[in-house]
Formats: sequence, C-alpha cells, structure tokens
Amino acid sequence: MISWPGDPKVKIKRAYDIEKGDEANVTQLNMGAHTGTHMDAPCHFINSKPGVDKMPLDAGVGKVRVIGIKDKEMITPQELRSHRIRKGERVFFKTANSNSRWYLKPFNKKFVALSTEAARFLAERNIKTLGVDYLSIGSMQSDIREVHMLILKAGIWAIEGLDLSKTEPGDYEMICLPLMIVKSDGSPVRALLRKL
Repeated sequence: MISWPGDPKVKIKRAYDIEKGDEANVTQLNMGAHTGTHMDAPCHFINSKPGVDKMPLDAGVGKVRVIGIKDKEMITPQELRSHRIRKGERVFFKTANSNSRWYLKPFNKKFVALSTEAARFLAERNIKTLGVDYLSIGSMQSDIREVHMLILKAGIWAIEGLDLSKTEPGDYEMICLPLMIVKSDGSPVRALLRKL
C-alpha cells in the first residue's frame, strides 16, 4: 500500500502467532492516520479545530452522490457547476485516478484533485462531506495547504483514498466511520456504498 511521501510506512506483522506456540494470534499495525482510505479531521491543518473523535455521525452515514469528473488534470468549479451541488450534500468525486489502480503503484505526483477554486466553490456551498479517489483532496499542482484549509475551515469532512474503480456515478447510501481516536488528525476508514 502506498502512502504520502514522508508519512510513516505501513508495517503489519504478527506480534503473537498460534503457529509459533502463542496462545492467540495478535496482529500489530504501524501506520500513519492518513494511510489508504482515511478521513481528515479539521485539526489535520487547523490545530484549534476538532479531532476525528468529534465527527458528527451524519458526515459518514447517509446519502452520497458519486460525481464523475471528466477533466484528467484537476477538479475545477467550471465542471462542478453543471452538477448543481447543494448545501449539506455528501459528494464523492470519481476521477481518472479510479482507472489507474493507483493504490498498487508508486506514488503519482500528478494525481487529479481539487483546484483551490474548486475547494472555495465547495466551501461556499457548505457541503457536509467530500470524498476523493487519491490520497489528498489537494494536489501537488495546486496549493495543497490552502485547499485543505478551505475545506476543513468550512466544516467539511474529507475522505481521501477512496477506491471508486467499480462505482458508477449516481446516488448511494454510504457508511464510512473513522476509528474513535481521541483528538486524532485523521483515521483509517472503511467506506461502504450501496446503490439507491
């Protein structure tokens, strides 16, 4: 599994193993909170904001709209306008990232993500939850910090690293909950979608 450059690498090992004479199997996990499919808490970029343990449950449970993005370089407000995104909506963006099986390859610095203007557009619409199909809502071609600040300051909960490769655009029921890690800036999640 790839991780963001500089983040802790994933290490999974058996700390105890029945086959080696131990009483039980116990797996030890070492990784950063922003590994694989994960949720960003507002305190990821804004220290005074809440951690992942304060996420309102309706940010991760309820109706979500998967929107197909045609632009192969950036998510822009020009493309978003045609989708009439509404206040309080949960939206996932399926981009060209979904066709690449990115999670099995080395880190790609040219992944599709939100432009600063698109982040501002979504913040102004006061959506509830945003999901993207790579490890960050902001790209290395835009101001990654500003994109996160705009989204997180607006109270939008961000889910990154989604696998939408087999998901068609449309309306779904979503269940996506973080681990209850007090004051954590993020958490791995398991995102489940069921077609409505």
